[in-house]
Amino acid sequence: LLALVKIAKKSLINKLLILSPAALLLGYFAPWAITPVLMLGGAYLCFEGYEKVHSMFSKHDDAHIKIDQIETITPEELEKERVTSAVRTDIILSAEIMAITYSQVVGNPIVNQILVMLAVAIFITIAVYGFVGLIVKLDDIGVHFAQDKYHPITRKLGRGIVKSMPRILSVLSVVGTAAMLWVGAEIIAHGIPFTNHLLHDLELNLSNVPIVAWLAKVMACAVSGLCLGFVVEKIVMLMKKVFQSKH
Repeated sequence: LLALVKIAKKSLINKLLILSPAALLLGYFAPWAITPVLMLGGAYLCFEGYEKVHSMFSKHDDAHIKIDQIETITPEELEKERVTSAVRTDIILSAEIMAITYSQVVGNPIVNQILVMLAVAIFITIAVYGFVGLIVKLDDIGVHFAQDKYHPITRKLGRGIVKSMPRILSVLSVVGTAAMLWVGAEIIAHGIPFTNHLLHDLELNLSNVPIVAWLAKVMACAVSGLCLGFVVEKIVMLMKKVFQSKH
């Protein structure tokens, strides 16, 4: 939970002191750059989503690794690494959120723009990390309710929470990865006129059944995001090889 608090604090600081001012300045001096920046962020989300999907289906490939090949790491280093990775992904997501927020208030008085940006930054951070904190503490809540001093129904509920947590976390992991691919691909699609028209036509053709139209768009974006993430991953690996060969 302490690591989560660190991430939330860094996320809020990034939104308030870096990303919001950057979005306002970019919108004032170079509004044409907002869409490309959003698309770059979308590509990163697709890359992250593909990496997660790849790790899900390649766990069996790690079985042949020898013990002496495993790098030792202290709990403090592991926590620092996780916090750094989470903050890096959060910066991209936060930048997307703040850029989209700015696109909705552009044209309004500058004071209104600043107030909306700050309000969204605070609300999103509290909502997202409050929800994550609740998920993290569900185990403890279940254990607390499972104590003998409570009614049998309450104890049963507590034990049920504890037993279901691994499944809940697995489902949330899959949903989060799918959402990352979907959002990243849709941001990119909206930045390209041709793909934007394709998405619009897909929704229009299925508009008689809104839920089907939405699911079709989500599936199309998620699959496209996975493919794009694969391409980005290959480009990143190629750049790493080129960089290493030069040194």
